[in-house]
Amino acid sequence: MSEPIRTVVADDHYLVREGTRQLLEMSGEVTVVGAVGDADELLDAVRRLGPDVVITDIRMPGGEWRQGFEGIDAAHRIRSAHPKVGVVVLSQFSDALFAFELFKHGTEGYAYLLKDRVGDLDELLGAIRAVATGGSVIDPKVVEGLLARRDVRGQQEALTARERDVLREMAHGRTNSAIARALHLSISSVEKNVNAIFTKLGLENSGDVHRRVAAVLAYLGPEA
Repeated sequence: MSEPIRTVVADDHYLVREGTRQLLEMSGEVTVVGAVGDADELLDAVRRLGPDVVITDIRMPGGEWRQGFEGIDAAHRIRSAHPKVGVVVLSQFSDALFAFELFKHGTEGYAYLLKDRVGDLDELLGAIRAVATGGSVIDPKVVEGLLARRDVRGQQEALTARERDVLREMAHGRTNSAIARALHLSISSVEKNVNAIFTKLGLENSGDVHRRVAAVLAYLGPEA
């Protein structure tokens, strides 16, 4: 059995912070080595405790931070100083501009989830596992909203319905085999669709999970 993922939780609301801690530790997959209430304490905890993953609220008090972007700015500082530490940012905002702000320097090791995912342990654990190994996740609700907006504007690449389904699963951070199970497809069919998506987006085909999320971002960019 693999060692539990060592995690620090940051949220300025005590009940949310402690509830998240208890939920994660009940899974047996995560050990919460620290729980803090602001961005400054978060940076200090990462320095002292050396976690594998950080879970942070997007908004927190603390120091000279951009108001409303404290969690995102802390995520960037953490990844810069500790490149092996993955970061899951929890947000109440489905506006994709916040997700693009998180991913603006690259996608590797970052996840952007809506806060209601805390109640869905499988989704949260999936994001933790992904960023712990350098992968990336974008909340499917954010992707759905952007897909709908692109449909209205009629400016999307000519992706087929199946390719769009695969794109949504890619946003989840899922592997080809996991996508195949979710969509009841063969792995070869998934591979064909993934390759088609990369080709239509003008992106080099890559097996790296963070590059797959980069494909999602390229398709769903803010200029859409």
